[in-house]
Amino acid sequence: MTYQTGMPPAARPEILSLDMSDLRHALREGWSDFLAQPTYGAFFATVYFAGGWLLFLAFTLKGQVWWTLPAAAGFPILGPFVACGFYEISRRREGGVPLVLSEILGAVFRQKDRQIPSMAAVIVVFFLFWNFLSHMIFALFLGKSTMTNVSSSMGVFLTPEGLAMLAFGTAVGAVFATLLYALTVVSLPMLLDDREVDFVTAMLTSLALVRENPVIMLGWGAFIASLLFVGMLPGFLGLFIVLPVLGHASWHLYRRAVAWA
Repeated sequence: MTYQTGMPPAARPEILSLDMSDLRHALREGWSDFLAQPTYGAFFATVYFAGGWLLFLAFTLKGQVWWTLPAAAGFPILGPFVACGFYEISRRREGGVPLVLSEILGAVFRQKDRQIPSMAAVIVVFFLFWNFLSHMIFALFLGKSTMTNVSSSMGVFLTPEGLAMLAFGTAVGAVFATLLYALTVVSLPMLLDDREVDFVTAMLTSLALVRENPVIMLGWGAFIASLLFVGMLPGFLGLFIVLPVLGHASWHLYRRAVAWA
């Protein structure tokens, strides 16, 4: 499977109406892809698993474990980076193309010459801005609180100021997560498809899909967030199953969500 350059831009695809049967189909196919190639799923999930632990250890060693909460809330938005590998696996299985790790990695690596880096920049900016904003929210509500160490300071989050910070931060984080989800839910798999689509068109198409199917797509986003949260609880180990299944399912949902002329 090759990628051509210099091709004329593809037309913007048609947005299709979705219902629960489409979500069930995507999950079934995602589970099927995972069971068919669990080794590949574990390989790409390891990147996310290692990143999660490195993030946690970095804050722990600095004595700032309380920053794990906003960082953990923002960390899943980096999932699309890992999902690129899952998209490629699902696409190859869909087309009956043999799965060879070197070729899969090469296909993902070749995206550096296409639109993926631009999407990556958008995601990174979201992640960095959210971490900056979480620090500002913390300072606004708890800037005057005394926090000497982790064991004696965690109770500050149960004070009225701490609870207000958690509530406000959660609401702001939910807005950021929803916006980023709407921009990337189908734009990333679209950019990995064999079509010359610019990242702005891909993001606008993704946003239009959520706008045209708000209940289904927002429900899908809530389902993804819930599974990622559950997967992170047991030491991030659950991500070895959750990430591959969701990554493969996202590709199949993209196939059901848009139609190319």
